[in-house]
Amino acid sequence: MPENRLISLDWAMKRLLRSKSNFGILEGFLTELIYKEKNDKIKKEELKKSLKIEEILESEANQERENDKFNRVDIKLKSSDNEIIIVEIQFSSQYDYFQRMLYGTAKNITEYLDVGEDYGKIIKVISVNIIYFDLGFGDDYIYHGKTEFKGMYQDDTLKLSTRNRKKFGKTEPSELYPEYFIIKVNKFNDIAKNSLDEWIYFLKNEEIKSNFTAKGLDKAKNTLNIMQLEGEEKLNYDRYIEKRRDEKSFAITKELELQEEREKGKKEEKINIAKNLLDILDIETISLKTGLTIKEIEELKK
Repeated sequence: MPENRLISLDWAMKRLLRSKSNFGILEGFLTELIYKEKNDKIKKEELKKSLKIEEILESEANQERENDKFNRVDIKLKSSDNEIIIVEIQFSSQYDYFQRMLYGTAKNITEYLDVGEDYGKIIKVISVNIIYFDLGFGDDYIYHGKTEFKGMYQDDTLKLSTRNRKKFGKTEPSELYPEYFIIKVNKFNDIAKNSLDEWIYFLKNEEIKSNFTAKGLDKAKNTLNIMQLEGEEKLNYDRYIEKRRDEKSFAITKELELQEEREKGKKEEKINIAKNLLDILDIETISLKTGLTIKEIEELKK
């Protein structure tokens, strides 16, 4: 195994990144992702905004248990801005994943609002979803979703009032509502055009190139070196990766089986059509109409 091969982020989230000494790795990744848009607009001489993790929040959602599905990993953080950030990694395709993202944010919003508290105490939730399957239709590999209120006639965007701005320290209603990030890792073409792409490259290839400079990658390169794993920990990691490969193989096999079933059904449909046309049309025309070969139709005629 190459020396520059690194531990996958999903394993690291389970075992390593819950330690405060390793917060810098997730801080780097989340800063590049969540604040990229804001930082790109800031002048070079100004300090770029960075995300700081205050603590890892333990909950039923991210506790590790023996019967946990290994293809789903998540971790819940609280930032110094008093925001909840859920980072989830999903390998297997799930048809209702959009709704699951919604459920996760809704559950956390209500979880942190005590009975009797006013709505102004509702905490902001950011949902970061790193997925290794194709979700929906789209050509990009990073999507950002937030809530905006657009005027139906004036096409303006609703802003917060002066009182709201003073109260919450925000200017847009979207800053109060949940935000969603979807990273479709398999869609990435391995060409890192910026520092955020360098993180996506790592997520896809479990490798950090020597010229990468994205925030947090230096620490990731040192902390997540596979060569540092020893004994039982190395065996556990190898077993985990093997189970991940098996899961991917099972998913591909299932898809191929379904495809074969569909093809078989189509072939049977063509044969039934051909049988009904045998007394009406000649063999060549039936072949053109059904796509069956002349030999196949001759066998039917016999």
